[in-house]
Amino acid sequence: MVIQESLSIMEKLEILSDAAKYDVACTSSGVDRKGDGRGIGNSIHAGICHSFAGDGRCISLLKVLYTNECVFDCKYCVNRASNDVVRTSFTPEEISRLTIEFYRRNYIEGLFLSSGVKGSPDATMEEMIRAVELLRRKYHFQGYIHLKAIPGTSPELIERAGFLADRMSVNLELPTSEGLKRLAPNKSRRTILKPMRQIQARHMENKQELALYRHAPSFVPAGQSTQMIIGATGESDYQIVSVAESLYRQFSLKRVFYSAFVAVNQDSALPMLPQGPPLLREHRLYQADWLLRFYGFRADELLSEKHPNFNLLLDPKCDWAISHLEYFPVEINSADYRTLLRVPGIGEKSATRIIGARRYHSLDFPDLRKIGVVLKRALYFITCNGHTMYPVKLDEDYIIRNMLDPREKDKLPVHGSEMTYRQLSLFDDCTGGMQNG
Repeated sequence: MVIQESLSIMEKLEILSDAAKYDVACTSSGVDRKGDGRGIGNSIHAGICHSFAGDGRCISLLKVLYTNECVFDCKYCVNRASNDVVRTSFTPEEISRLTIEFYRRNYIEGLFLSSGVKGSPDATMEEMIRAVELLRRKYHFQGYIHLKAIPGTSPELIERAGFLADRMSVNLELPTSEGLKRLAPNKSRRTILKPMRQIQARHMENKQELALYRHAPSFVPAGQSTQMIIGATGESDYQIVSVAESLYRQFSLKRVFYSAFVAVNQDSALPMLPQGPPLLREHRLYQADWLLRFYGFRADELLSEKHPNFNLLLDPKCDWAISHLEYFPVEINSADYRTLLRVPGIGEKSATRIIGARRYHSLDFPDLRKIGVVLKRALYFITCNGHTMYPVKLDEDYIIRNMLDPREKDKLPVHGSEMTYRQLSLFDDCTGGMQNG
């Protein structure tokens, strides 16, 4: 380990912002706070500006580690203790001054601050809190701040941090405790879940305080989130979405983020990924996560022990619909909101618009197109006034053949989907396919 003591603040920024790019849990939605005229900045519900790293990951414009020094030796982490990398740390004054100067120049609208563990969790967290206190009290910064809570930090420090930050997060790291023991032996599920439980309980208490006393200080007003690394261990998609569902239910999380495993270290305990990071798998998990949070799906509806992984050719909603054709077709002019949400090609906004528009007249397919329904997916599963858009068959193979773009069929990874498809025969009825093409 090489610790550089004489680096300039911009050299530190270059090192520590690059080291932070693998932490994806950096959205800022959830808090809307106007400036009160006595400080600098505000925070709007729409979120802060983001940039994209060279590897395609979405990062906030000022997203840094407080330090890349770390006493932990997580096998998947570029900053692990056994790696020979240049180490450096900010001071609380440097972080606060850097943030406020970037804000004044309109480079950023908020701060995402994470860290390695320098010395001990409490010592590191104390310095991070000091930096945020300087921002809030010395510079009167009222913009958005997302602060990472370090596992093993004392409850008193979590309490202090929660009244300074807009959002906090504790990384779950890996979906199961077995994977954590194997790849992150210095961490435990207990030390991760304990601060998550404290943040949830204190946030609920604070809601009651704010209901009674309008000017009471807010505790983590934007809630908390977490992150899981996907593909470093052997969990199935079913296990991962089940863990996410449990976290939403038990800890009232705002978001669970999924980070495709990137091999930055050579270690026999890590998997070999000849095709690169499992980004398509990450994408499918985000789609499924959306279904869990907003569309009323359960993890055991999307996947099961017999069908443990998502289809790489189809998004989870289409895959579910094709596997449950007994629920279709759905009549657009009579189906309730929850039923409409389960139709591929119909989202929250279009379902709401359908419910509102049909109060005035019966809807047909041109109306649905104007409303925003994606008919190339929905037409197999809906009727308008008892009629389909084209003569289509409610048949699994037929729908799959017509849904998939022929150019995409050959792009499936070798280990790809568990679903098999029979070869199209010369004697198959392809009328519907020609009409939809």
